[in-house]
Amino acid sequence: MWSGGKDSALALQRARAEGIEVNRLLSFYDAASGRVRFHATRVAMLRAQADAIGLPLRAIGTSWSEMEGRFGEELRGLAEEGFAGVVFGDIHLADVRAWYEQRVTAAGLEHVEPIWSEPPAELLREYVESGGRAVVTCVDLARLDASWLGRVTDRRFLEEILAAGVDPCGENGEYHSFAYDGTGFGTPVSWRPGERRSEPGFVQLDLLPPHR
Repeated sequence: MWSGGKDSALALQRARAEGIEVNRLLSFYDAASGRVRFHATRVAMLRAQADAIGLPLRAIGTSWSEMEGRFGEELRGLAEEGFAGVVFGDIHLADVRAWYEQRVTAAGLEHVEPIWSEPPAELLREYVESGGRAVVTCVDLARLDASWLGRVTDRRFLEEILAAGVDPCGENGEYHSFAYDGTGFGTPVSWRPGERRSEPGFVQLDLLPPHR
């Protein structure tokens, strides 16, 4: 279940290290905007990630009201194709995990959570120290200021987010990201910053492919 963010990337990294054969990235995005909800990532950038990782991407555009029905359809399709389960990158939001787990298991699939309940600070440290790099694409202004937008998850980021008094992984919505390099990426995903957009309570950074 691929959002394109660093937690998805770390969950994929962990799943593969545990011997799980991952054969597809599954993403849902807002059909009206053509972007992943909250992360604000264009579908074209998800496809660039999938190409760099070497996995096919199944990207489904929905409205918010259609999400549950479309998700159920995809799960039933996966079971019919012979998939064994779905990997998620949740950490400690029990209500979010429960919503997905109920629907995944009802479809006869295994619900897999490689990074569940681990300390967010240690997960972020593992991601950064293993070479994982992501750019912050959305910031909740009630929790962080706009200066965090566009920052990259390097060692300085790790030190400063640990001192910021928020969940270091942004699990409460403090920030969202786009992973572009690290374990599992055959090559880094090239990107350039586009416009900054403001929505009530949030700022978002549009990521674009490099100039041709």
